Amino acid sequence: MKEAIIQIDNLKKHFGKHEVLKDVSLKLYKGENLVVLGKSGTGKSVLIKCIVRLLDADEGKINVDGEEINSLKSEELNNTRKKIGFLFQSGALYDSMTVRENLTFPLRRIKKDLSQKQINQKVIEALENVGLPDAIDKMPSELSGGMRKRVSLARTIIVDPSIMLYDEPTTGLDPVTSDEISFLINHIQKKYKTSSIIITHDIECVRAVANRIVMLYEGKVYMEGTLADFEKSKDKLVQSFFKSK
Repeated sequence: MKEAIIQIDNLKKHFGKHEVLKDVSLKLYKGENLVVLGKSGTGKSVLIKCIVRLLDADEGKINVDGEEINSLKSEELNNTRKKIGFLFQSGALYDSMTVRENLTFPLRRIKKDLSQKQINQKVIEALENVGLPDAIDKMPSELSGGMRKRVSLARTIIVDPSIMLYDEPTTGLDPVTSDEISFLINHIQKKYKTSSIIITHDIECVRAVANRIVMLYEGKVYMEGTLADFEKSKDKLVQSFFKSK
C-alpha cells in the first residue's frame, strides 16, 4: 500500500465572498511527483500555501508527514516546515545578497550545527546540482531569469527537504530553459528521494515530470489520474489543455 506523505481532506479557502477552494481532497504519495493542473484562478497556488500555512485554511484537514498542520503551534510548525522546500514562482532571492550568501542564509537558520567548511561544501554541491557552480559570487541582478530560478532551486534543496512544493516553476521561461527546470525537478526527485507537488499550467512541464496529475476546476478536484489517462480523455475541459498543445 502506498504511503501518503501529504493528505488533504475537504479543504476550503475563501477570500471575502470569493471561495477559491471549495472542497479539495488529495494525497501526495512518498517519492512521487504530483502535478496540480488548472487554469489561472483555480486555487493551485493557494493550495500549496495552505500546506505550509502561509495561508490558513477555513475548513478541512492537512496532514504532512503525520502532523496535522492546522493544529500545530509556532515551534512545531517551524519544525515541520524544515522538511518542506518551497520554490516560489518569483524565485524570491534576496537581491542584496550574492548567490553564495543567498544559499548560506537558510543553512545558518536551519542547520545550525554545520561548520563553515561544511556550509561551503553544501553551497558548492547545491550549485553543481543545478549546473551553476560559476555563479557563486554573482549578484541576482547579474543572472538571467532561468539562472535565478535555478539558484532559487539550489537554495531550496540545500537544507535537504523531504518534500518539495513548486509554484509554477517554468512560468516566464523560454522553452529550452523550461526543459532544463523540468529536468532538474526529476533529477532532484531521483537524487534526494523527494515527494513533490508541482503547480503548473505548462503542459510540456506536466509531460516531463508528472507521475500523477490532479486537475482543479472551479475550486474542486475535477479529475485525477496518470498522464496517459488525461491524454486519452474525451472530456472537453481536459482536452482544452492536452489536445491543442
